[in-house]
Amino acid sequence: MTQPQMDWENAYRQESPPPWSIGAPQPELARLIEQGKVHGEVLDAGCGHAALSLTLAERGHKVVGLDASPTAIAAAVTAATERGLTTVSFAQADMTAFTGYDGRFDTVLDSGLLHSLPVDGRQAYIRAIHRAAAPGADLYILAFATRPFGGQAPGPSGFTADELRDTVATCWTVDEVRPAKLYGNDSPGPGGPASMPGVERDGAGHITMSGFLLSAHKDG
Repeated sequence: MTQPQMDWENAYRQESPPPWSIGAPQPELARLIEQGKVHGEVLDAGCGHAALSLTLAERGHKVVGLDASPTAIAAAVTAATERGLTTVSFAQADMTAFTGYDGRFDTVLDSGLLHSLPVDGRQAYIRAIHRAAAPGADLYILAFATRPFGGQAPGPSGFTADELRDTVATCWTVDEVRPAKLYGNDSPGPGGPASMPGVERDGAGHITMSGFLLSAHKDG
């Protein structure tokens, strides 16, 4: 089973930011930072406009942000320069096949990338981030649950908890999969998730969608 390839470059070239680019880290990942669970050098996999990378760099972390969109990477570089951040770097990459970082990262963060990849590309991605992780590294993946926008709405199909666990467990040791929320910009469009009846809102300009937060580690 496959799903259409996402046109990441087109998404970042629009006048308005894409729905997932909320200008701050996803709250679930922000809590991990506050709890001190992000450590060492960090890979922000599918960084986009890089709110997560920039927040981590402001806290003194060394961070590499990778994304398929050159436009997103250019915006991230500009934002880091404007803020005077020197411990973060960015590069354009095919997230299912990137190389050059073997055994480097102590923490790998995925803020909604895995569920957006074609199904037949997910294992290549899981192998790529595993290859880039140091022994003992921690992995956190925030992903949509099954059909977060409803059965007829466009968008990634998401996972059941078991599907997410099984997808990642081919390379990583999975420690936990728990329910979580993902946030998006509340900007209704024809047929889009924000226009669907019953979509939850947080009262601060965001829609909220059901998902999971997976925690795993690379064996030493």
